[in-house]
Amino acid sequence: MTTRVVLGYGSLAQAVVSALADRPGELLVVAGDETAVETLREEGIAAEVGDITDPAVLREQASPETVVVATDDGQRNEAAAGATRQAFPGAFLLVYAGTAPPKSRTARLSALADEVVDPGRVAVDHLGAVTGEGGVRARKLLSVLRDLDGPLAVVTHDNPDPDAIASAVALQRLTERAGGEGDICYYGNISHQENRAFVNLLEFDLRNLEDGADVEEYAGVALVDHSRAGVNDGLPEGTDVDIVIDHHPPRLPVEARFVDLRSDVGATSTLLVDYYRRLDVTPDEATATGLLFGIRVDTDEFTREVSPDDFEAAAFLLPRADFGTLERIDSPSVSADTLATIGRAIRNRERHGPALVSGVGYLTDRDALAQAADRLLDLEDVTTTFVYGVDDGTVYVSARARGTDVDLGETLREAFGQIGSAGGHADMAGAQLSLGLLESVDTDDESLVEVVDAVVTDRFLDAFDSRTHRVIRDVYPDDFHGGDELGSDEYVPDDARPEDSSSGTAPDERHGDGAGRSDPDGDAKNPTEDGQDSTDDDGEAGGGTMSDEGSDGESASDEGSDSERAGE
Repeated sequence: MTTRVVLGYGSLAQAVVSALADRPGELLVVAGDETAVETLREEGIAAEVGDITDPAVLREQASPETVVVATDDGQRNEAAAGATRQAFPGAFLLVYAGTAPPKSRTARLSALADEVVDPGRVAVDHLGAVTGEGGVRARKLLSVLRDLDGPLAVVTHDNPDPDAIASAVALQRLTERAGGEGDICYYGNISHQENRAFVNLLEFDLRNLEDGADVEEYAGVALVDHSRAGVNDGLPEGTDVDIVIDHHPPRLPVEARFVDLRSDVGATSTLLVDYYRRLDVTPDEATATGLLFGIRVDTDEFTREVSPDDFEAAAFLLPRADFGTLERIDSPSVSADTLATIGRAIRNRERHGPALVSGVGYLTDRDALAQAADRLLDLEDVTTTFVYGVDDGTVYVSARARGTDVDLGETLREAFGQIGSAGGHADMAGAQLSLGLLESVDTDDESLVEVVDAVVTDRFLDAFDSRTHRVIRDVYPDDFHGGDELGSDEYVPDDARPEDSSSGTAPDERHGDGAGRSDPDGDAKNPTEDGQDSTDDDGEAGGGTMSDEGSDGESASDEGSDSERAGE
């Protein structure tokens, strides 16, 4: 099947054919001018002679996905559009309305076509893109890039996810377009199987920095997908930053020569696409593929915190992306350690109403926590999952939610903000808690895990129950009577809470590796690969260590949960 058909041949059609000829997919030109058709064939472009206003003729030529009607005669284009719609009712139809088209023609074409190109409207839109707020922003970024007197370090958050990596690559390419040089730098690891496939298959060149290593050799520093140096990256605190581009809302002021913080989009990659479009820059295939994958991951396949800008960015990237590579990234091999961790999470799961809690004990692959939380969320009647494990003196947590009004990011901050770092999004969050004195207790490994189970589970369930009651009270204020059994603590709205070191939002990691496949489980200072399962840019780990303070001394599993075995 021919992918694209161009009807007619004139000055505009020549430009369209030139733009489409080198892109993946088959291209066919149908025109009434035999000389033009012969010229196209000599250039290696498939072309046929035919009446573009006759539906029967069009059906004989092809069965396309996309049709572009692009003669220089607007009236003839209208007739061709009508014929096209009859011949190929399911095809995407783009029609050139002609020079200074009457409003009546534009209206008729709009009823026929999916997209109508009106030169006057294009000029107005372009002027708006150049002179509007977005255009000014893009030009300011370009100005800062051109003003650098040496290479730029484009720094992602620790253990970067696809959105962070793709955004960094896109900014580095834009730096080169501005006449400069840049390196993509990250701290931590990229160990999630999909993230490794993402980097390797797209052949992205990344520089892994040692924790605490400075970037003094660079003339400038850019932060992507996070907004503060030294928080969720290994940069020394106080590092001067030139550029900040992020879609997570900051909790504290952000200073740089260029700052673009837009929390109304689902991915930082969307912001980079916006610059490319406004600066009329076409991304290469690898960059376009990476940006599209970054948007897909951070919006959970366009289902989470997605905006119209995310859809528009994806539409811009689709014709330029390599879908074969995307399929290979989506189907990486899974390590035995990951499967073992997911298996333990399934076997150890405990049901607490709509919430499912599971401790996996000691970890060998922290990325598997978020994957386990995702898997458990597929169980019937489960709206919230909470999975945790221990590695190298730290308890790592991944939590997921679906179909509930309880904000997981705030729930984990309430539960663990005073003894560690926690945060994230409403439906994806995480935490990191230092074991502290618990490790020095004269107990074996099994006993230590039992203590962790009691403290972590109790704290989470207490916070979860508290926030569940708040939601009920907000929805049914006249019918809700909390009574003393719910405690008498006053509920303080988030925007009225005092700043604390554990608050913030996290970079998005769907499968939970900060390095990876996004799991906005909150960016914490020095997070791990599941370790965006922690806090956000401002979510520096609290100074406390983990203890059983605040728990009632009972393990949550003793409180009437239905402990279920994997095979049942």
